[in-house]
Amino acid sequence: MLSYYLDLALRSLRRNKMLTALMVLAIALGIGASMTTLTVLHVLSGDPLPGTSASLFYPQVDPRELDGYEPGKEPPSQVTWIDGMNLLHAKRADHQALMTGGSVPLQPNQSNVDPFYSNARYTTNEFFPMFHVPFLFGHGWSQSEDDAKARVVVISRTLNDKLFGGKDSTGQTLRIKDVAFQVIGVLDTWRPNPHFYDLYMGRYSASEDVFVPLTTSRDTRLEHDGSTDCWGSGGGDEEHAETQPCVWLQFWVQLDSATKVAAYKDFLTHYSQEQKALGRFQRPVNVRLPVLMEWLDINKVVPGDVKLQTWLAFGFLLVCLVNTVGLMLAKFLRRAGELGVRRALGASKREVFIQLLVESGVIGLAGGIAGLLLAVLGLWLVRLQPSDYASLAHLDLKMLLTTFLLAVGSTLLAGLLPAWRACQITPALQLKSQ
Repeated sequence: MLSYYLDLALRSLRRNKMLTALMVLAIALGIGASMTTLTVLHVLSGDPLPGTSASLFYPQVDPRELDGYEPGKEPPSQVTWIDGMNLLHAKRADHQALMTGGSVPLQPNQSNVDPFYSNARYTTNEFFPMFHVPFLFGHGWSQSEDDAKARVVVISRTLNDKLFGGKDSTGQTLRIKDVAFQVIGVLDTWRPNPHFYDLYMGRYSASEDVFVPLTTSRDTRLEHDGSTDCWGSGGGDEEHAETQPCVWLQFWVQLDSATKVAAYKDFLTHYSQEQKALGRFQRPVNVRLPVLMEWLDINKVVPGDVKLQTWLAFGFLLVCLVNTVGLMLAKFLRRAGELGVRRALGASKREVFIQLLVESGVIGLAGGIAGLLLAVLGLWLVRLQPSDYASLAHLDLKMLLTTFLLAVGSTLLAGLLPAWRACQITPALQLKSQ
């Protein structure tokens, strides 16, 4: 029966090609606009570490002076060197990592490669297991290498391809700022999106190419980028960043159960009380422990204009559907004679209704295909924009299926009223008028 309805639908659509083209175009424009913006929103608001993010937390304490205090205000989004090291060495979490970002000068050993700068991450040894960073060759460094300020480095697959032709480069030497570092690991392709662990280095930027122990970066005076917020006598002096009253480091912990989360929050409260008693903290105790996805929401990582564009695009889709309803209504009512004959020959209202809905579905499928092409074009235009998230705008299988489901589903919805109205035609009146 379905094949029969499809045959009737195709014949009907071919009879009035201009009207059919207008309906398909209306659906295609709405689907193309909405799927372009929805795909961008889907890419930007996704979970950067599916299956792991629920156990990753971002501890916050407030070490600032009383000047400018406002009750209920968020603590700083970073930590000082002293607090970061205290929390790190307390080892109250399943994993913990202290870090910051920077840009380092590389001096390749190859004569045919000129020196260049590369983005770097200065962090501690548990960064790799905590964030499930995949390795292509080698491994990360150990706690003892952190403590010894070892001259070791982990590099990205991209950098390994550039400097070592993609071969296993573990054991090779890489000069960073005139200091020789031994390559002990090469990461496999890894780009969490958003760049959640350090939003100051670009919310949707690619992961870094160079990873160095945090203590080593301070010992070799590798410069850090990002944000530095100081108060009191703190001037943000790079040479004395360890003792300055400045927040400039990110600290993450992994807590694998609700009990551990509650215990860690209590630990942060006791730590703040202890530091207040020592005279370091002056403000009332103010600690927070947001989970990863909550942290992204707090920082409004998804650009507001992307959300607005998505709403506007779906509003445009609604306008297109309203126009399609009008066109379908006109098309179906013009076929009143044909439908009346079908009813007179024994077809029920239900059968005529299903026939017209199948025709609506065919229009939706055609509109979905055309809309998909428009969405691909739209995403290509997005990738040409100078935004750090532009390169991420690609259709995946999930969004591809969503495109067709949205196109067919919305068109079927739009066809309900015209189909119902057409089914109310009295067959006798139509036969009499023929």
